[in-house]
Amino acid sequence: MKIFLISDNNDTLLGMRFAGIEGVIVHDKNTAIEKIIEITADKDCGVILITSKLKNQCNDFLSDFMEKNPIPLFQEIPDRHGEQREGSSILEFIEHSIGLKLGNTGKDNKNMSKDEKDTELT
Repeated sequence: MKIFLISDNNDTLLGMRFAGIEGVIVHDKNTAIEKIIEITADKDCGVILITSKLKNQCNDFLSDFMEKNPIPLFQEIPDRHGEQREGSSILEFIEHSIGLKLGNTGKDNKNMSKDEKDTELT
């Protein structure tokens, strides 16, 4: 499955392209909605990353869309100027969704209990 980015910021798009993620730049709600519809027509797209500003502009549309379409998964990301909120990383979102720890999420292994170490997958 593919990951795709919808961003309002060139720097965010450039950074994601370095990671192998394709995307588009849009600057308004209507264009963002058009791109979401266009991208989701490709059934290979499993995750759409969307910057916070665009997600907020399209929130009503996205709520309705996600209610009717379980795939793709939409993940809000901050742009380089945005604040990183606790629990907003993709890894943390997936861990919460499936109920497993997939890697070191910032905890120091020395301070983890034996049970935490045993359940953490690396």
